[in-house]
Amino acid sequence: MSRFLVFACLVLIPALLKAQVPDSVVVKRDSIMRENSREAVEAAAKKEDSINKKLTSLDTLALQDSINKAKHSPRKAAIRSAIMPGLGQIYNKKYWKVPIVYAAVGIPAGLFVYNKNWYDRTRYALSVVANNSYNNADSMARVHTRLKPLVDLKAEGSLLNYRNEFRKNMDYSILFTLLFWGLNVVDATVDAHLKDFDVSDDLSLKIKPAIIGPNYTPGVSFVFTIGAKSPKSNTFATLQ
Repeated sequence: MSRFLVFACLVLIPALLKAQVPDSVVVKRDSIMRENSREAVEAAAKKEDSINKKLTSLDTLALQDSINKAKHSPRKAAIRSAIMPGLGQIYNKKYWKVPIVYAAVGIPAGLFVYNKNWYDRTRYALSVVANNSYNNADSMARVHTRLKPLVDLKAEGSLLNYRNEFRKNMDYSILFTLLFWGLNVVDATVDAHLKDFDVSDDLSLKIKPAIIGPNYTPGVSFVFTIGAKSPKSNTFATLQ
C-alpha cells in the first residue's frame, strides 16, 4: 500500500507542476502585452503632443508674419513723408534715400530763403529812392552795402529789375520745393507698396552680347531663365 502511494505521488506531482506552467506563461504574456500597450499609448500621445506643438508654432509664425505685413502701411509712409521729408523712407528702411530727399527738398528751400532776403533788401532800397529818403542817414544806414551805390545813383530802374528778379526766383524756389516734397511722398508710398513684393529666384532675365547666325553677326541676347538649372536663350535684336 505504501509503495502504491509513493508511486502515485511520483506520477501526480510532476503532472500538477506541468499543469501550472501554462498559467504562469499566460499571466506573463498578458503582463508584457499590457506593458507594450501602455508604452504604445504613451508614445502615440507624445507624438501627438509634438505634432500639436509644431502646428501651434507654425500657426504662431504665420500669424506673426501676417501681423508684420499688416503693420507696414503705405498710408503711414505717405503721411510721414508729407509731415517731414525722409520720414517715410526711414519707415520703409530705405535709409540711403534720406540724404537724397533732404538735398532735393533742402536746396530749393535754401534758395527761397536766399532770394527772400535779397528781395526784402532791394524792395527797401527801392522805397528809399522812390520816397527820396536817401538824404536821411537812418534810412541809408538800413540799406545793404551792395545796394548803396545804386541808391546814390538813384538807379530806380535797376533796383526794380533786381527786386522783380529775386521775386521770380522766390516763386521758382517755392515751386521746386513743393514738387520735390510731393515726389518724396510718392517715392515713400510706392516703396511701401513694393515692400512685400517678391520675385522668385527661379525667374530671371539677362541681357548679354552674342554672336548670331552662320555669318557671325554681333547682337544682343536676351536670356530668360525659368528655374536655376534650365536657361533658355533667345535673340530678339541684332546689332549690325
